[in-house]
Amino acid sequence: MINLNTKEKDLQYIMHTYGRYDVALKSAKGATAFDEDGKKYIDVSSGIGVNSLGYCDDGWVEAVTKQAGTIQHMSNYFYCSQASNLAEKLCNLTGLAKVCFGNSGAEANECAIKIARKYSFDKYGEGRNEIITLKNSFHGRTVTTLSATGQDVFHNYFFPFTEGFKYVEADTADNFKKAVSNKTCAVMIELIQGEGGVNILDKSYVQSLVKYCADNDILVIVDEVQTGVGRTGKLFAHQNYGIMPDLMTAAKGLGGGLPIGVCMCGEKLKDVMSPSTHGTTFGANPVVCAGANYVIDKVANDEFLNEVEAKGKYLEEKLASLDGVKSVRRMGLMVGIELENGDAHDIAIKCVGNGLLIITAKSLLRMLPPLTITYSELDEAISILKKTINENKTA
Repeated sequence: MINLNTKEKDLQYIMHTYGRYDVALKSAKGATAFDEDGKKYIDVSSGIGVNSLGYCDDGWVEAVTKQAGTIQHMSNYFYCSQASNLAEKLCNLTGLAKVCFGNSGAEANECAIKIARKYSFDKYGEGRNEIITLKNSFHGRTVTTLSATGQDVFHNYFFPFTEGFKYVEADTADNFKKAVSNKTCAVMIELIQGEGGVNILDKSYVQSLVKYCADNDILVIVDEVQTGVGRTGKLFAHQNYGIMPDLMTAAKGLGGGLPIGVCMCGEKLKDVMSPSTHGTTFGANPVVCAGANYVIDKVANDEFLNEVEAKGKYLEEKLASLDGVKSVRRMGLMVGIELENGDAHDIAIKCVGNGLLIITAKSLLRMLPPLTITYSELDEAISILKKTINENKTA
């Protein structure tokens, strides 16, 4: 399954920050990948939601290759047409006002935190800087975004963590209101908690929370790092909820396979940041933005998004009918599978052995297939999962 030379070099020279599956991928197209020994896999993880158009989409490859041969990088002291074109598209498609580019979801969330705190500092002075996040949330792996993450398991080793975060259960708006104080400047939420177990927030709860925040000048930050760019059947998940965030972050699927993060803000925040208050060397990289422009042009239309929802519904129905599946949590092509028996991580490893690349979220199996996955690839993935669950019963 794996070239020992590749694995041995990895173990010797790369820090052990990942619990890798025993596979070395070599080539891929669409949702189908091949390892160094030529074994075939159906990938329903898409790089944890990154390869939104699958592996090596022809148009995406052409767009990034052409840009790489034109100008591959420039300092942010200069204007970049790929970046300004992408920013224009994102603003027009969302109704938000301005974009700040970075390299990852964690960076985008850091930017949102800084904007929220600076807005409150400028308007109210010192002390109004606390941000409420939800339990079971995940917002990144920097010291600050780990602190923002509402899971105790992440609050270890790297002390001292950044101050100024409070955590509440995602249950009732009244519970949230009780957590608000004169220190509260913002709330940060994922509408679907991907890493937290594919927990889909209730629409009425979200709308009530957003209204309360608007009435009290508490900024609403929606983390769409995993839910954005067509993943939930809308271009962004908040469009399923009928809300408009003050700040929205996106990453992963936007680049189609290259590193990007964006923090977007509404009108009242568009002039909060000024030169030297934030920055990054590689943000707005022309090659990355060329790929993201292609992704947005392909995804941001009703026909494409309707097909995402249709595939998601098809996948949910097929999964729910499998013996051994207790329940399915889904919005668009963001899917969590609750099993009746067995450890999800162990079953995921066995799936890899059977030719299916799948990931987990707490006690669930998780699917984030490419938005372009075919029905035949979905059927093949379901067949492998069924086989693996059955084998696990008899093991």
